[in-house]
Amino acid sequence: MMHRRTLLTGAMSLGVAAPAIGQTQPIEIQFWHGLAQPLGGMLEKRATDFNATQTRYKVVPTFRGSYPETMVAAIAAFRANNAPHVVQMFEVGTGTMMGAGRAVKPVHELLAETGVQIDFNDYLPGVRGYYSLSDGRMMSMPFNSSTTIVWYNKDAFRRAGVDPDKFPETWQGVAEILPKLKAGGGTAVPMSTAWLTWAQIENFSAIHDIPLATLANGFGGLGTELQINNPLVQRHMQALVDWQKDGLFRYGGRNNAGEPAFPNGEAAIMFTSSGFRARVQREARFGWGVAMLPYYQGTPNAPINSIIGGASLWVMNKGPAAGGGRSRDEFQGVAEFFKYLSQPEVDAQWHMDTGYVPVRRASYAIAREKGFYRDNPGADVPIEQLLRGGGTLTDNSRGIRLGGFVEIRTIMEEEFERAFQGQQNAQQALANATTRGNVVLRNFERANRG
Repeated sequence: MMHRRTLLTGAMSLGVAAPAIGQTQPIEIQFWHGLAQPLGGMLEKRATDFNATQTRYKVVPTFRGSYPETMVAAIAAFRANNAPHVVQMFEVGTGTMMGAGRAVKPVHELLAETGVQIDFNDYLPGVRGYYSLSDGRMMSMPFNSSTTIVWYNKDAFRRAGVDPDKFPETWQGVAEILPKLKAGGGTAVPMSTAWLTWAQIENFSAIHDIPLATLANGFGGLGTELQINNPLVQRHMQALVDWQKDGLFRYGGRNNAGEPAFPNGEAAIMFTSSGFRARVQREARFGWGVAMLPYYQGTPNAPINSIIGGASLWVMNKGPAAGGGRSRDEFQGVAEFFKYLSQPEVDAQWHMDTGYVPVRRASYAIAREKGFYRDNPGADVPIEQLLRGGGTLTDNSRGIRLGGFVEIRTIMEEEFERAFQGQQNAQQALANATTRGNVVLRNFERANRG
């Protein structure tokens, strides 16, 4: 278990969300998030809807830029004794947030002290496991969870003579259709990817049940080391490098910079988040489909579940001064807001509106009962992919908990940009990323141990 510094929390009452005597203005709960439009507007509507259910609290959502920008802003605000009550943090920031000491109030402590109950046993295993300690106690509140899936242009497949209703299940099958798409698909490039490391290394490793790092991908402690330089990842990433040389693949840039190439018709295949659905529905002018991530046939245990992306909600103390600087009523308001978001009906509607996966099994059932998957074929693909292999997580498919992981991702991107430019091969890129990434891990370990 990752060591945490003692969090400064006071004893809290177990009151309910009834207006306080003499209270004239609602207690404001500041909520910083990293979702641009249109998803940002959908998120803000959840806050508005919660505010309409009661009069004691008012959640005030504020867009603070990208996820990394939001994380930097939240840390700076805590140091200035002005942190938001809630911050939306992407999944790669989980290890860093767990090492944030008194800046963070764990969700399990929040709920215990406020008397608010949330049934986390109903949450999807991959979602619950990512944001909990090894003993199951929740550190943050799951919210907009996603996973990497395949998006493909059915019209381009038809033009190329490829079955538009059956995306290849294996990477061997993908290799067979790429030349056909190049020759007759009518798009600028057969295949591209957003989120290079998340889609092509992190999730690739998970579904093949191979480790990304030692100590159960970091869940077992701070002394973890990267293990990405292994034969299967070498094989896969070298294939991408070679396909780029042959005009079968195009690296679209860091993070989600390459995503527009799919809805605008440039790329016939795109690997990116399931949360991309709202944009594809709005912008694509062609028939499209989604599919589970392909795997290398012959790999033992493959395929199993993918891992989540997206973000969770972290509760923050106000700052180092005055023992955190939050009142009991403020924390009660945060807990009540989380309780609202956890309701299956609310979560199901969020899923249907955005394309993010429902984080609860009950929410999944509601969407199915409403005919959502009948009317939106493929919308259940990311959920079924998260449950692939029976939903039993392994040490390699539970998730990733590495301190400084944002920096490590940047290192991997830098090394593979050199590979795509022909300056090194995939094995060299992985070796360099491992060496540099392990330096980040050791620095994080020294800063957070003891």
